[in-house]
Amino acid sequence: MLARFSPVDRAAFREGLRDYAPTFFALLSWGLVTGIAMNKSVLTVPQAIAMSLFVYAGSSQLAVLPLLAAKLPLWAVLLTAAMVNTRFVIFSAGLAPHFAYQPLWRRLVIGYFNGDVVYLLFQRKPFANGYVPGKEAYFWGMAAVSWIGWQISSIVGILLASLFPDNWGLSLAGTLALVPLLVAAVVNRSTLAAVGVAGIVALVAIDLPYRLALPLAVIAALGAGSVVDMLVERADLRRIRRHTGQGAPGQVPRVLDANEEKR
Repeated sequence: MLARFSPVDRAAFREGLRDYAPTFFALLSWGLVTGIAMNKSVLTVPQAIAMSLFVYAGSSQLAVLPLLAAKLPLWAVLLTAAMVNTRFVIFSAGLAPHFAYQPLWRRLVIGYFNGDVVYLLFQRKPFANGYVPGKEAYFWGMAAVSWIGWQISSIVGILLASLFPDNWGLSLAGTLALVPLLVAAVVNRSTLAAVGVAGIVALVAIDLPYRLALPLAVIAALGAGSVVDMLVERADLRRIRRHTGQGAPGQVPRVLDANEEKR
């Protein structure tokens, strides 16, 4: 299949596979946990497999299982899933400048195969907006291994749930495996503020029903990151004005000579 693509696309696809590889253990752990949970819920095996294939969103899958068991109305189930997946609105906004040139159907496919780790790793690459040779192939290298690994581990969990004791702590193992990736993503003050505030809000709101802690943490992170960005921009603007002599109203700007400009 790769032989049909250009050498640039083939290299980018393989690079995506390599970059995603360190997180593969976490993916398998979460897939198993989700599959086991679906098996032990009110879903039949075919229903659980269909949910894994079509929904492909572990957090929302886990969130709606208690609601299905309680036989709540469909609108409550869908609303809960939408709330849990609020973060994908942010992901879509982040990917839009990169794939806006694609037709709608293709953007929808990209949106389906996108995920938390895929988006985070993709955003760490210094891709320019618009068409860039190899950029989409790099995305698909990560998305393909993510989707295949998730479906295999999830279906294994569904079919063989009785073989995995609850005390194995697979969910904790998956979380711990993602910690290094999360730490590496903190590259500036606004990201650090967003991560810190999101963690605090998630802990405080952890007992709220319908997994409301997750969307609340996302909203709080957006607010914290935006505030820090604004404060940093204002501080930079003040430094620039002081440097150029434009800090005080009515003050005549001072022209820098060549030596000062170099400094």
